[in-house]
Amino acid sequence: MFIDYAKIFISSGNGGNGAISFRREKYIANGGPDGGDGGKGGSVYFQVDLGLNTLMDFRYKKKFSAGNGENGSGSRCNGKKGADIYIKVPQGTVIKDEETGKIIADLSKEDQVECILQGGKGGKGNCHFATATRQIPNFAETGEPGKELTIILELKLIADVGLLGYPNVGKSTLLSRMTENKPKIANYHFTTIDPNLGVVRLDDNRSFVLADIPGLIEGASEGVGLGLKFLRHVERTRLLIHVVDIAGTEGRDPVDDFNKINEELLKYDENLANKLQIVAANKIDVLEDEENFERLKKLAKEKGYEIYKISAVTGEGLDELFNRVYDVLQTIPKTEFEVTEETAYYTLEDEEEDGFEVSRKDGKFIVTGKQVEKLMRRINFSDYESLAYFHLNLRKIGVDSELKRQGIKNGDIVQIFDWEFEYEE
Repeated sequence: MFIDYAKIFISSGNGGNGAISFRREKYIANGGPDGGDGGKGGSVYFQVDLGLNTLMDFRYKKKFSAGNGENGSGSRCNGKKGADIYIKVPQGTVIKDEETGKIIADLSKEDQVECILQGGKGGKGNCHFATATRQIPNFAETGEPGKELTIILELKLIADVGLLGYPNVGKSTLLSRMTENKPKIANYHFTTIDPNLGVVRLDDNRSFVLADIPGLIEGASEGVGLGLKFLRHVERTRLLIHVVDIAGTEGRDPVDDFNKINEELLKYDENLANKLQIVAANKIDVLEDEENFERLKKLAKEKGYEIYKISAVTGEGLDELFNRVYDVLQTIPKTEFEVTEETAYYTLEDEEEDGFEVSRKDGKFIVTGKQVEKLMRRINFSDYESLAYFHLNLRKIGVDSELKRQGIKNGDIVQIFDWEFEYEE
């Protein structure tokens, strides 16, 4: 079964806690702090695997978690790093943030590896907090928690050429004749409900990858039928073969079919509509009205497209068509697939800029921001020295100055997330 869409939950590992420990050795009185650091949490990576061609592996397994970092210990022993997790996906997989729809990574290169979630940092042991005036620090940092994210995986096939056209115009037959791929073929609509890839091998070791995109219908760009699912597979092709039932065996007009498919491409993506096309007028073995071909030929010429008469059933015209396709491909450079400005890459770190804000509500001064939140996560509020360290860092990052600027007085309440205290200068 071909699966090209999946929603999964991923989480990186928590960082280990720093240790509170003091050197204890015979004949050494009042040994100094020797608490080791906590290990970093494991990160979540995605890796391209050329042996995969579907997202089938994510149909039943929906949760993936990296390992937690170990806590530090005495004698300056640091905790072990949490195990990273590598999730293998097919080439052409796009990773999106489920909540925002933004693209996090586009795995279109061979052997590409992307880190999607970094593990939490390990906390520092108490040996880092010894000073001339604080020689016995009885506190250490807690490790940062890992991150969690629900993501969407979308597979966009990567092929040199895409077969485009209405259902039942003969695309699957064409693919089966020219490649080793043998898709199921029958005389009814939507014979192909999954994209198929095949390699067209010409003489002299010439070849290219051909994708049979399931038939499009009017309204596909608005999601009618399976339109949106199919259209995204056309995006990564360099050239399109637009297959038209020139004999009108389904009772439709070939020129009208040609126009409607191109209208759907334009509605979905203007860049897609501007891709070079070669028109394949199929089913000439049952063509009764030559006027159909002349009308389509005129329209193709107006658009600057070449047109070829073929029969996918008898093989007539296929060698000429595919030799020309190969020649045209040599003039179209293979470029790295990059996302457009509208769907530019972003990293989760972009959402976590350092900084803080001070606001007033119900007579309280409320402090928020990532910088303060990170600091709070590493503090043991039950320990006086740890608390003093927290206040010192609030001054360093400018929170104290901002509170004074907003007119805070002794005795006023300051709220930092779920923690409240009376301000005292």
